[in-house]
Amino acid sequence: MSALQKALETSEKLVGTEVGVSNWIEVDQAMIDRFAETTHDTQWIHVDPERAAAETPFGGTIAHGFLTLSLASRFAYDCFAMMPGQVMGINYGMNKLRFLTPVKAGSRLRGRFTLQKVQKRNATNMLRTNLLTVEIEGVDTPALVAEWLGIAVFED
Repeated sequence: MSALQKALETSEKLVGTEVGVSNWIEVDQAMIDRFAETTHDTQWIHVDPERAAAETPFGGTIAHGFLTLSLASRFAYDCFAMMPGQVMGINYGMNKLRFLTPVKAGSRLRGRFTLQKVQKRNATNMLRTNLLTVEIEGVDTPALVAEWLGIAVFED
C-alpha cells in the first residue's frame, strides 16, 4: 500500500473531528506595524493608536484581517506534522472566509482545525479541507472562520 493510500485511510477516519489546536500568539502593535509596512496598508485604524482610540469603537488599533489570516500557516505548523511518505504541503487556498471579530492590538490568537474532507487528487497528492477557527483569547466570537484547502504531496 502506498504512503498516500495509508494517509488517506488514516485521514478519512478523522473527518468531522478537531485535529489540532495551536499555541497562542500575541498580535502586538509592532507586528501590526510591520504588516502594514510590508503590505502598504497603512490605514490609521491599524497604525495610529491615538486616533484609533479616539475615533473608533475598538478603543485602539486593530490588526488587518489579512494579518490574522496570514497567521494560519503558523497555526498549522503547531498542529500538523508531516505524514509518513509526505514530502511537502502546499497551500491550495480558501473556499470560504469570514472575518467575524476585529483583533485588537495586544490580543492573543490561536487556531483550531477541524478536518472536513480528504480526497485523492492524483497518484501523489491528497487534498485536505479543514475548517480553521481563529480564536481571540477571552472573546466568545472568533476573529475568523475559513474553509482552508491544503495539498499533501507524497513521494512517488
